[in-house]
Amino acid sequence: MVSHTLAASPDDSQSWLAALAGQYTPDQIALLARAADWLAGHAGDLTSDSGAALAQHSLATAALLAGMQFDADTVAAALVCGLPDAQLGRDKLVPLLGERAYGLAAGAARLRQMDHLLSEVQGEAGDQSEALRQMLLAMTDDIRVVLIKLAERTQALRELAAGAASQRRKVAQDARDLYAPLANRIGVWQLKWELEDMACRYLEPDTYKHIARLLDERRLDREWYIERVLKTLSDELEQAGIAGASITGRPKHIASILAKMRKKHLDFEEVYDVRAVRVLVRDLKDCYHALGLVHSLWQPIPGQFDDYISRPKGNGYQSLHTAVVGPDNKALEVQIRTFDMHQEAELGVAAHWRYKEGGKGHQQTDKIAWLRQLLAWKQELSDSGELAQHFKNELFQDEVFVLTPQGKVVALAQGATPIDFAYAVHTELGHRCRGAKLDGVLVPLDTALKTAQRVEILTVKQGGPSRDWLNPHLGYLRTHRARSKVRQWFRQQDIDTHIQEGRAQVERELHRLNLSNVNLDKLATRLKFAQPDDLFAAIGRGDLGSGQLERVLDDEFVPAPEKPIIATRKGKTGPSGVIIEGEGNLLSHMAGCCKPVPPDEIVGYTTLGRGVT
Repeated sequence: MVSHTLAASPDDSQSWLAALAGQYTPDQIALLARAADWLAGHAGDLTSDSGAALAQHSLATAALLAGMQFDADTVAAALVCGLPDAQLGRDKLVPLLGERAYGLAAGAARLRQMDHLLSEVQGEAGDQSEALRQMLLAMTDDIRVVLIKLAERTQALRELAAGAASQRRKVAQDARDLYAPLANRIGVWQLKWELEDMACRYLEPDTYKHIARLLDERRLDREWYIERVLKTLSDELEQAGIAGASITGRPKHIASILAKMRKKHLDFEEVYDVRAVRVLVRDLKDCYHALGLVHSLWQPIPGQFDDYISRPKGNGYQSLHTAVVGPDNKALEVQIRTFDMHQEAELGVAAHWRYKEGGKGHQQTDKIAWLRQLLAWKQELSDSGELAQHFKNELFQDEVFVLTPQGKVVALAQGATPIDFAYAVHTELGHRCRGAKLDGVLVPLDTALKTAQRVEILTVKQGGPSRDWLNPHLGYLRTHRARSKVRQWFRQQDIDTHIQEGRAQVERELHRLNLSNVNLDKLATRLKFAQPDDLFAAIGRGDLGSGQLERVLDDEFVPAPEKPIIATRKGKTGPSGVIIEGEGNLLSHMAGCCKPVPPDEIVGYTTLGRGVT
């Protein structure tokens, strides 16, 4: 079985640096030596939260990153970032380590507050975990800062094997809730698996030991079985002309086995990947060729095939997964991927900082096309000369993440103020806001918030917002939600005035149209208001114009004109041959549009100068 382990903790910095001579240039070794000397000279008797000496803890973290082939700036930053803030001043570290290494060290030092934050929100609602992961990423300008933090937490878990149980559980819970999912999100599975396994070991020791015992009891049989599979598959690939393939047994991760058992309600014997192999090939076409060979050798298990090559996971992971009924009718999982896919699957983002000797000894990186899918980043990178500038976190550039006094994370638009924060928490809190504290310090209400600040709102028992808050030039409000809530408050407060003004307008219109005894309830209903006061308020606010009111009054309440004269009784015949009741010799005129035939009854109306038409 192949076991993937990270670099061991070095006992001596000099011997460790000597071992790195083939990996880094002399200038880079000199940089690491200066960082190690600075650590040794200032760590003193300080300890990490795992209880280990800070000097040894930082050296082991740096060794872990060096083992993952990180660049010298990242490793140097890992050596010094755990020191107190007083030892991390720009004036001290830039001359010693350079601008890039200092920026990484300062960013990693900022993330130390995450450990304190997690202890405060322990037990909060589960949806806070994703907000915390986002806040951690938003605090970094360079993704390597997050990777330094992940390596440091991995080392802390290693050291806690002999530590206090309470601290072990606390660090393990943080790893399970925040750091392992974060490692998965950025695709660093080499750290993800170790974080998950150690967290499971500390948080569920009995269950962990049970699964480990079941694995160990069958270890010899399983290894013998895997050897048979490897021999069969290797011969088949060779005969098919797939050269350069590597076939190994896949390492067993207890946390993943346990998670699969729980998710799918399976017994240990029903978990397919207890027996598993991994096939690495050179080209993409060989992946699918190898898949066909596997399925021709052994019967596929329905519903157990996943093509993560044509449809990669969100973190960029690519591989073919299939489960088959292998020899002796035992379930067998097979993973197939290229060597490049495997490197990215194990190291994720870290794979793109693996040191390569160039003509001038400079570090180079591959293009990171999949970063556009990961966290919605939009840039493709090819030259790492100025990585800190290129790796601005695009996903969170328009957001800040701040904390309530209880430790809950609130996401706001960039430039949001304490008043925006108050309205985001609760509308009434925004209405009664009169002051704010950021990290315990009083600030003006137009202060722009920054990620990771703790915001406390000072309120009055009664009151409402100021009209100045709606003035865009004063900068009190930046979010649409807050502005909407303030406008809504003022509309509600002015409703009495609006009702009076609206009632007066309606009365003037009724007087102009010479209307009396108009049913106001009917009028309100006709205009789609529940009651007359709502109608008056809308007119007073200007939401309903006088033209709309006039049209409805005309249609519904202005009486129709009087009925015209109707000829119903025969009388004398006028000059036009029309008999008009009760009148004789009355001037009359037949309209051109009418063609009546006697004795049809017709109607007429009086006109000026022409009698009855």
